Amino acid sequence: MIAKVRTATLHGIDALEVTVEAGISGGSPYFAIVGLPDASVKEAAERARTAITSSGFEFPYRKITVNLAPADMRKEGPSLDLPIALAILAASGQLALDAFDETLIAGELGLDGLIRPINGAVSMALHCQDAGIERIVLPEANAPEATVAQGVSVYPVQHLREVWELLSDPGSRTPLPTVDFASQPRPEYGVDFCDVKGQRQAKRALEIVAAGGHNTIMVGSPGSGKTMLARRLPTILPPLTQQEAIEVTRIYSSAGMMNGRKGLIWERPFRAPHHGASHAAIVGGGRVPRPGQVSLAHHGVLFLDEMPEFDRSVLEGLRQPLEDGVVSVARVQATLDFPAEMMLIGALNPCPCGFHGDRVKACSCSPDAIRRYLGRISGPLLDRIDLHVEVPRLTQDELVEAKPGEPSEAIAGRVQKARQMQTDRFAGASTKVNARMTTRELKEYCPLSDGCKDFLRSAAGKLGLSARVYDRAVKVARTIADLAGDKDITETHLSEAVQYRLLDRGIA
Repeated sequence: MIAKVRTATLHGIDALEVTVEAGISGGSPYFAIVGLPDASVKEAAERARTAITSSGFEFPYRKITVNLAPADMRKEGPSLDLPIALAILAASGQLALDAFDETLIAGELGLDGLIRPINGAVSMALHCQDAGIERIVLPEANAPEATVAQGVSVYPVQHLREVWELLSDPGSRTPLPTVDFASQPRPEYGVDFCDVKGQRQAKRALEIVAAGGHNTIMVGSPGSGKTMLARRLPTILPPLTQQEAIEVTRIYSSAGMMNGRKGLIWERPFRAPHHGASHAAIVGGGRVPRPGQVSLAHHGVLFLDEMPEFDRSVLEGLRQPLEDGVVSVARVQATLDFPAEMMLIGALNPCPCGFHGDRVKACSCSPDAIRRYLGRISGPLLDRIDLHVEVPRLTQDELVEAKPGEPSEAIAGRVQKARQMQTDRFAGASTKVNARMTTRELKEYCPLSDGCKDFLRSAAGKLGLSARVYDRAVKVARTIADLAGDKDITETHLSEAVQYRLLDRGIA
């Protein structure tokens, strides 16, 4: 007899459906798994054998062949353990062959039959939704996150025998309720902009960043508050939509970073990797491609502190996600695309010692040393960053006398109004925010008067702005106009946009 069980394995962050076929024949005892399994899948033979006997079932000591179809795609990870064991039980007559109808099963087996968590449960459940599969059986730790799939019955299980009982009598268990999107919890970040004293210009710049989805660099001495400001940016961003929350949860589920969380992730991601992180860790990749920090920051913020200290290849690798909102990782077998629509917030000192232009401590760096330091961030990368903001260090008197700042809730209200204007503007288009406008949309939605064109022409000549920076200045001006509730871009809006090009003007 041939038993067939539907399961899935991860291909990037997507679920690739796999059919586990188990056949038992006479001859000397032999267990073979074919269909391009990786090392962890090959080891499933021993895990399944021991788990079956530990759970009180009979393991057939005959020739067992397990095929993983499609055979031309490499299968990875331990999520195939459970379906392999169940296929053997069905092929040996200990489970009905039709018990797996309209069911997808995934889980890692322990030697005692316990079922351990896996990665990618959300993607597997969404695949069931798209493919019309009625139910999915998952480890108990993963099942709550899979309830985002509408019309799919999700059954949590803890042990191999429990799965056998479920499949033998489907009516004996009740599936988990589907997630209620209407009762989404309010995101809690634990920080607020009212904690930030002073820094009026920097807070204004971050309000523009949040309103238009722009990228920015903050330049300031150590202790000026760059990290403090960056960590509060998610608190003024609009709440995640239902689709955005599903996308974020899917990425974290595939990366195995749910950390016991049940249900969807509703907070905007904030990722702050160390400057020693590798190219694959930041951008994504590896022998088995996995999402990097830029993808983990999807629909959120990627904060690079001490930006010039990152490896040059890492910084240059940010060009594609900043431009396209996606990371493409090419391998011999396939090219994988990871979503990466994030806002980049970079922070750097104005010089190697960190005190160039500081009002308290004198700088000890030469002009050449400052230029070399800032030169670690290439011109093409700077062109893709919309705002360059100076964050001066406050004096002791300013720190003591400064009043609490404006709360995040008030700033978020203005940001939400500006975002709503963009939602109405780009209705029906893939573009959601001003920073992602195409050239055609820029011409359509950002017409400039003759006075505005003359102003930009003069600014571009003085600062040596590239065509890309010219367009980005117009996008920032469009966001400033949205925050003011203005229909047209004026010279005032453009003047403020151009002043956020600190590194183009030169600070040495």
